[in-house]
Amino acid sequence: MLDTLVLSRIQFAANISFHILFPTITIALAWFLFYFKLRYNLSNDPVWMRIYRFWVKIFALTFALGVVSGITMSFQFGTNWPGYMETVGNIAGPLLGYEVLTAFFLEATFLGIMLFGIHRVAPAIHTLATFIVALGTSLSAFWILALNSWMQTPAGFEMIDGVAHVTDWFDVIFNPSFPYRLSHMLLASFITASFLIAGISAYRIWRGDNKIAPKKALKTALTVAAIVTPLQAFVGDMHGLNTFEHQPQKVAAMEGVWDTEQGAPLLLFAIPDEQSRSNHYELPLPGVASLILTHDWNGEIKGLNEFKGAHPPVFPVFWGFRIMVGLGLLMILVAWFARLQLFKLGHLKPMTLKILTAMTFSGWLATLAGWYVTEIGRQPYLVSGVLTVEEAATDIAPANVGLSLTLYLVVYTALLIAYLHTVKIMAKRAVEIEEISQAELEGQNLNPREEKGNA
Repeated sequence: MLDTLVLSRIQFAANISFHILFPTITIALAWFLFYFKLRYNLSNDPVWMRIYRFWVKIFALTFALGVVSGITMSFQFGTNWPGYMETVGNIAGPLLGYEVLTAFFLEATFLGIMLFGIHRVAPAIHTLATFIVALGTSLSAFWILALNSWMQTPAGFEMIDGVAHVTDWFDVIFNPSFPYRLSHMLLASFITASFLIAGISAYRIWRGDNKIAPKKALKTALTVAAIVTPLQAFVGDMHGLNTFEHQPQKVAAMEGVWDTEQGAPLLLFAIPDEQSRSNHYELPLPGVASLILTHDWNGEIKGLNEFKGAHPPVFPVFWGFRIMVGLGLLMILVAWFARLQLFKLGHLKPMTLKILTAMTFSGWLATLAGWYVTEIGRQPYLVSGVLTVEEAATDIAPANVGLSLTLYLVVYTALLIAYLHTVKIMAKRAVEIEEISQAELEGQNLNPREEKGNA
């Protein structure tokens, strides 16, 4: 039978896995919406307003699910992990509070203007509201990543009677891994949103939508994807070097290195075995792991055997890292191939449209894989070197956690299916809808009665 600790870990993993899907989209999608709105304001081209109207609906739906799942996730700090807040609440509490005060309030307040004020406020005010919502999503990521990074590489505090107390808030927020983790996550969001926009736009074109709007949206998304995917590889490499410096046991698990060695190979394939503390069926590239991490073919990498009892589970970290990198390379290839094809031909071939459609939610998979590497790679600690997962866990009956876990899984599965189905229906209806009149497209200058009559 599963004990309380394991069930609590599974429940939190399920909650964070579901929750992270939606902010990963909304952080960057808000900036896309701001760009679409600016293009309409500057050009007065009604097509940009059509693009904005379509994607603001998806943004609202995604934002709502992100808020709901975020609230339920925060409950678990008290119900499943009381030791966490008791030990580091002086740091975690204010950072979570800042996220609510500076980000959530901005998003929630101006989202109403953004969604319902397009005919009720001046165009400049509506554009400003869109900008503030985008800023709010990024500020939200800032504070959450500050806390998560501090849990990975804690700094700026001291322990007094088993409780963490802040000595320098600047060091707490801008801890050693924060700049890399924040950059990595923001880029992941832009990649996810880019492939979402490209995938749905490609689907519409593939299904016979000959309107200009999906073509312009597709071009915009592919341009952004072609820029940010290779940039993510560069930032990811820097993030890896930072992790190698501050969390060598995580890197050892990512690379499948058991014994400290010089000239460590990069394993393209292997099956880590923690019982024998070795790998099976290795497919190595000699010296490449040392070259990447130390910039020296003979550089030394500490092995997992240096951290017995204090290193993460190897198999999920090892393969999560390879899934993330593999998907990242695939997205670079697809983004550049599709963008070059669009540049040369002025349109995409049917097979390319199908590939982009299939990769609509590829950003989700890469983000989840990377998140698992980050969070599982911190084990057995909840706060590295300060608080273990076991020390923070609740001691309530396993049956209680099992019941709440079951309910979470049922509800989240239903919500995810409903979300994907709704997005698909919205894309299909966009294909089937008749051309909107010129006056309706310029809807910011209409009052609600006039728009209703034109519809």
